[in-house]
Amino acid sequence: MRKSTGLAAVTALALGLTYWGGIGRAQQEGAAEKAGEKLDGVGQKIKKGFEKAEDAVRDSIHKTRESVHGMGIAARVYGRLHWDKALNSSALTVRAEQGAVVLRGAVPTVVAKAKAVALAADTVGVNKVIDELTVPASEADPSPTPTKP
Repeated sequence: MRKSTGLAAVTALALGLTYWGGIGRAQQEGAAEKAGEKLDGVGQKIKKGFEKAEDAVRDSIHKTRESVHGMGIAARVYGRLHWDKALNSSALTVRAEQGAVVLRGAVPTVVAKAKAVALAADTVGVNKVIDELTVPASEADPSPTPTKP
């Protein structure tokens, strides 16, 4: 009988260890599931943050692109006006927005004014020129000088 009691004790011990080991594993699995859920939640928050950042960066790039494009047009027009011999001594300002260019400043003659407008209109990216250039009164409307008979 001793053998059977010993065998029963060993069997009971083995079953007990298996039972408690199963509970331990179940508890570990439950903790792992909870940790996994928390990590998933954190991952979702991070993903949403990246999406918001991506939208903000995309908007910023769009605004910068528009600004650079506008500056590019203004710089091209200004360069053409500055390097022209009839206009390089004139104090001119150029402002560009969405393809429209505003020319301001004083030019020496009516011919120089017409040339400035033509150069601006002929620049790549310009679709409209707003002429706010001034010409000195003596050059703008030269009155005919009377001739002596």
